[in-house]
Amino acid sequence: MRTLSRIGLTALAAVLTLTSCGGTDEAATPESGALKVVAASSWEAGFAKAAGATDITVIVPPGVQHAPDYDPKPSDLAKVAEADVLLYAAFEGFAGKLKEAAGSDAKLIEVALDNAPDKVKAEVERLAAEFGTADAAKAWTATFDTEYAALKQKVTEATKGTAPVIVSQAFVAWAADLTGAQPAGVYGPQPPTAGEISTLAAKKPHLILDNSAMPGGDALTNVDAERVVINNFPDPSFDLITMYRANADAIVTALG
Repeated sequence: MRTLSRIGLTALAAVLTLTSCGGTDEAATPESGALKVVAASSWEAGFAKAAGATDITVIVPPGVQHAPDYDPKPSDLAKVAEADVLLYAAFEGFAGKLKEAAGSDAKLIEVALDNAPDKVKAEVERLAAEFGTADAAKAWTATFDTEYAALKQKVTEATKGTAPVIVSQAFVAWAADLTGAQPAGVYGPQPPTAGEISTLAAKKPHLILDNSAMPGGDALTNVDAERVVINNFPDPSFDLITMYRANADAIVTALG
């Protein structure tokens, strides 16, 4: 197994190249000698890329709505067997299969997946310490802070000075921060019950933030509010900032 400190300089060079160009729509080209990171989903992959990893393979293919329910194929498990590092989340039902398939020298890392900015930065820093890519993660974090501040300003300007009343599915409540508000009510992770719907409707929300992977907002169609579908998972570029940008744009559109 490669040591986790070998790729710091090459990963830093890759991140600096990407950030100087304002990001990329393609996954990073693996650096020579880089750790082979296998991520259960694009969510873990986004954290890994932000932390400085450049050789990233994802198990759950694009288009799977609820990634935790994915059933890995033999070809997926073969990829895991070649990994230096396996990233997974505790809530993923197939994580056990991935851990069993990992080679004896592979490092298994459980990732705390939450897109609240402070939690993302803490987890990226932790992963970078495991990868030996602290400088790359520091460069990414500086870019992220700038980009997130700009997105938050864009969304709050769209509120026209009035913070919206928001109800949110539990796993996307972080997105309310883009508006400068905190959720007045939270439902889920399962679809809301009749009693919960009544309670949420009484909040008189302007926005309902629904989870693309676990939609429950259909139960709230009779609530007079704009529904915004929030996606926690980065696209195939594994770029977390692009994910934040897409969600911010969706909120701005809903605010009219």
